[in-house]
Amino acid sequence: MTWACKPNVVGGRRPQTTDSRHDLPIAPNRLGRSFVAERPDTVWLADISYIPTDEGFLYLAALKDLATREIVGWSMADHLKAGLCIDALVMALQRCRPPRGLIHHSDRGSQYASGPYRAVLERHGIQQSMSRRGNCLDNAPMESFFASLKTERVHEARFRTRAEARAAVFEYIEVFYNRQRLHSALGYCTPVEARASMEAITMRAAA
Repeated sequence: MTWACKPNVVGGRRPQTTDSRHDLPIAPNRLGRSFVAERPDTVWLADISYIPTDEGFLYLAALKDLATREIVGWSMADHLKAGLCIDALVMALQRCRPPRGLIHHSDRGSQYASGPYRAVLERHGIQQSMSRRGNCLDNAPMESFFASLKTERVHEARFRTRAEARAAVFEYIEVFYNRQRLHSALGYCTPVEARASMEAITMRAAA
């Protein structure tokens, strides 16, 4: 299965969520398209997408746990400033409290390369990883999530306001995707079920 890096929107307008033309630090690609993780909170994938509304675009920053496929953090706003991504990261950190050494993989966008974002990663002992320039398949599982969101929820609706879109995205992530949607890669479990199972195995092994 392949995914377009950023799908077109009605009227040909296409917001650019990734601006890699900057002089900020670039992290190495620590994943190399090896999209396998044995335990939760060892690899998180991050990216930004958008939802068109009659008021303008609503931007969504999200983080996905590679082992469980769970969206562990997300944030929505009407802008693409670094704070959008920082809010999603803080949510994930507060929810999961990962151990030091976690790998955080994203594109080379200025939001992820910014000083404030990198400071949060460093404070929590997180290793930063970035895709190669213009290569969305270096973050394919994250692209897969956005493709599912667009196909299963966004493309079937017309949102009059950003508030309507925000409510729909919240319901999709927190009610459907994390808790109801079955994933073949997880043995047809939900992400929440996969996390509980993996954490139980880890606890038994440590006992």
